[in-house]
Amino acid sequence: MGCLALNASFEPLTIVPPHRAVRLVLDGKAEILEEEGSRRFRSERQVVPCPSVIRLVRYVHVPYRFRGQVTNTFLFARDDYTCQYCGKYRSALRGRQFLTRDHIVPLSRGGANSWENVVTSCSACNNRKADRLPHEAGLTLLTEPVEPNYVHLVWVVRTVTDPQAKYIRMFYGEAALDEVAGRR
Repeated sequence: MGCLALNASFEPLTIVPPHRAVRLVLDGKAEILEEEGSRRFRSERQVVPCPSVIRLVRYVHVPYRFRGQVTNTFLFARDDYTCQYCGKYRSALRGRQFLTRDHIVPLSRGGANSWENVVTSCSACNNRKADRLPHEAGLTLLTEPVEPNYVHLVWVVRTVTDPQAKYIRMFYGEAALDEVAGRR
């Protein structure tokens, strides 16, 4: 299990490997807020508890542009790993079928690579649609694509422990954590 890294403002940033978290603590760049059971890191002179939550000592600015970036990992998670045209879940795809990114308004027709213009599509539906608009290919979107909030974007693909969830809840509120838990 990874360690939740919080900004100095207690904003959840990411999950880091425990050995990286210990290094940050030893370098004086972070403090341990929660420990992972009785697990310890030992050296010749020191014993450090395995952290499950750390907080950076100094605030790290996270650019908004990075937060809203569209990646297939987050896109598929946003759409619950389901084709937004035919409704097939990823486990129902057979043979050479797989999930792809589809631009509702194709890039060749002036569409953007934005959250509002991309959806998860199975390869069969994506090939059927080609460089047309959905209605031109006889397809209908199951849901209207929107940009997910930052908490959902980052945490939907991560496993969060109860102590880590406490800090996510503290910073973003119960509704954000419920949204993440509801997608599992």
